[in-house]
Amino acid sequence: MRMRLFPILILAAGACDAQPVDSPAPADNAREFPRAAEAVTFAAADKVTVHGLYYQAPNPKALILLFHQAGSNKAEYATIAPRLVDAGYSALAIDQRSGDAMFGGRNETVAGLGASAGYLDAKADLVAALAWAQGKGRPVILWGSSYSSSLVLLVAAENPGKIAALLSFSPDEYLGDGNVVRGAAAKVQTPIFVTSAKDDAEIAAAKAIFDASPSPGKVRFVPQAGGVHGSSTLIAARNAAGAEENWRAVLAFLGAAAQ
Repeated sequence: MRMRLFPILILAAGACDAQPVDSPAPADNAREFPRAAEAVTFAAADKVTVHGLYYQAPNPKALILLFHQAGSNKAEYATIAPRLVDAGYSALAIDQRSGDAMFGGRNETVAGLGASAGYLDAKADLVAALAWAQGKGRPVILWGSSYSSSLVLLVAAENPGKIAALLSFSPDEYLGDGNVVRGAAAKVQTPIFVTSAKDDAEIAAAKAIFDASPSPGKVRFVPQAGGVHGSSTLIAARNAAGAEENWRAVLAFLGAAAQ
């Protein structure tokens, strides 16, 4: 697949550093786009069993790997993944070892371990998902939400040539002191889509990471109608004012990347 992107760049200013704002919320992920999904498991390098749901599209343009935010699980994508399938993309949503029961779901990977791990520990699960996806014969796109939106940049930086594009929803320096995420972004040539909540602190954090990437196909989207933290920005029950605006930007990026 030849990757081609057109610019979609909406700029906004911000002045302070963002902090993770992942917090429990009621289940609100009724399946607006019903689609059967297949339960899958695979092992990370340290033998931890990673659980996921695989949503298959007929003759998919690409396979999108969906990674959740803190305190969450694969149910974060119960409405998002089926809509991606409707748009022509297969998708795998996993339970990372750092997570819990947001979105009314159960994190089976954490349940197997007995306790949630740290954010950076979960990188092994993303790498395992990438290895699993390599066997499917389709271009692979990474998609991260909150802390995993930072992890996808690390994975992309460490795996050049294996990733067709990536989407980062509300990235920041969640992974420790220093500029670890910006340092990773500086190595990413892959087309990237970066967005955030409609919040000055999040916008500023996302812009700093976006600016660090030398990718010629990078796209930064600042929501105007409404935006919330992480991939939740695409869920109408959580972002009634802006979910469709955000979906339009996401699908435009994916459509350009898939040409």
